[in-house]
Amino acid sequence: MARWRKPSGRVAAALIIAAVALPTAVVAAIFTFAGSSAPPASTGTHRSTHAGRSAPALSRGRDDPGYLALGDSIAFGYRPASVTTAMSYLSAANFTGYPEDLARSLRLRLVNASCPGETTSSMINSAALNNGCESTIQGGPGYRSFAPLHVGYGGSQLRYAVRYLRRHPRTGLVTIDIGANDIFACEQTTADYCTGADLSRVLAKIDANLATILSALRHQAHYRHALVLLTYYALNYGDNASVTQVRELNTALTGPAARYGARIADGYRAFRAASAGSGGDTCAAGLRIKLPTAGCDLHPSALGQRVLAAAVRQALSRQGH
Repeated sequence: MARWRKPSGRVAAALIIAAVALPTAVVAAIFTFAGSSAPPASTGTHRSTHAGRSAPALSRGRDDPGYLALGDSIAFGYRPASVTTAMSYLSAANFTGYPEDLARSLRLRLVNASCPGETTSSMINSAALNNGCESTIQGGPGYRSFAPLHVGYGGSQLRYAVRYLRRHPRTGLVTIDIGANDIFACEQTTADYCTGADLSRVLAKIDANLATILSALRHQAHYRHALVLLTYYALNYGDNASVTQVRELNTALTGPAARYGARIADGYRAFRAASAGSGGDTCAAGLRIKLPTAGCDLHPSALGQRVLAAAVRQALSRQGH
């Protein structure tokens, strides 16, 4: 996980914060393995090495009904370095999330364009503030600078999505999870750790940015098929502050979703139900990645990802997909 100032408030405990940057030791190991002691001078050049996988995804003539996944590290299937070998980061195939589970169960061809650390702003403009996709909050290189995504592309995730959907008009499903990193970035860049007026401002920005994203999918890409927004889950449903904060984020997300005809996959409710036998503690319920020392990482375990995939399937079945 990326380094951050320790938040004093409830936000860090409240959200599943999908923020990542490869630890220094992992980056060093990758480049040592590759025969280089340091990252290349041009991160853009290095990214293009990993971008070779984008050509098949954007090629014309492959218009069979498929599935495009958009989002942050939850969709990506990110796992922290404490439970993952350094060399695993050299292949995105080593990371699977709910999109892979969903694609298998629905028998859809998957293109997963998610990026760990993505914010609603950086999804629109890759140069915007993000939390570990293109760069860290401190301005250091992000995940895309050192490791491949599931599908390579230049520019923003939204730009790629619009191009992909235009070239593949028979794509039958698009899912998106985004927004938690906006609040995480706000925590690190505001004096009050994103409470009060700062929180209100970032929630309003999330609402506006998501509207821009969904509008682009509907009007620029002319996408008319199933569009599903996955909501975030609380880390501990027994913590009132946690529940309140994550619900505020989800409210900011569901407004634009309704305006653009996106179905809601209730990740919040799904994790609450799955953790009920553990008093609402998603770590104790096995829904988050267990750490070698104690406790859990913020990201979903394999079980947690299956629960999220089931939430998306439920959203689709309710409306006759």
